[in-house]
Amino acid sequence: MDFSEFLRLFFSSLLIGLSIAAPVGPIGLLVMQRSLDQGPRAGLATGLGAAAADAVYGAVGAYSVHWLTQALVGLRVPLTLCGTAFLLWMAWQLLRAPGGGQATAAAPARGALRSFLGTFALTLSNPATILSFVAIFGAQAGHSAVTSPGTMVAGVLAGSALWWLLLSALVGRLRGHFDQRWQRATHRASAAVIAGFALWQLVSLAG
Repeated sequence: MDFSEFLRLFFSSLLIGLSIAAPVGPIGLLVMQRSLDQGPRAGLATGLGAAAADAVYGAVGAYSVHWLTQALVGLRVPLTLCGTAFLLWMAWQLLRAPGGGQATAAAPARGALRSFLGTFALTLSNPATILSFVAIFGAQAGHSAVTSPGTMVAGVLAGSALWWLLLSALVGRLRGHFDQRWQRATHRASAAVIAGFALWQLVSLAG
């Protein structure tokens, strides 16, 4: 693969990672919430967990691991149930979380690693993520004369991580404008939306 082909493949994969990460969903809400409550570093750690999971599923599609794809699709129901339970737990935690300075003081105890691992597991449990990457990368690998799965995975990771970096930095800059009353309101609103996503996942199982 020459350098121009490498750049083309990398940036096209970067756009795939960016486009899959960017739509607002439960991960995006968690990144924004933690960026407001705990600062942009906590928000970025949350987003990077999702980016790492995106790279894992990107690798499944890029390397065309058919047996693993079939196994993951076969586990759709238990994965969805685990993801739903996790979302409902996160919504409950948001409802119970204090606002303002108390939430900020508690941030170091949670740790970036906990935020990273939580969203990593949550993203892995989302069947839509599995199918999206398998379909997109499977098609891209099948229609390219020269492919480099490692380049494709690196591009997806970079694109997803770039989105979470921008989002956490932007929201982190706004956190000084939110007092305790507004933070409590955003906790409730985020909890309601995340619980709604969880219920939607349950409904999708019956479809």
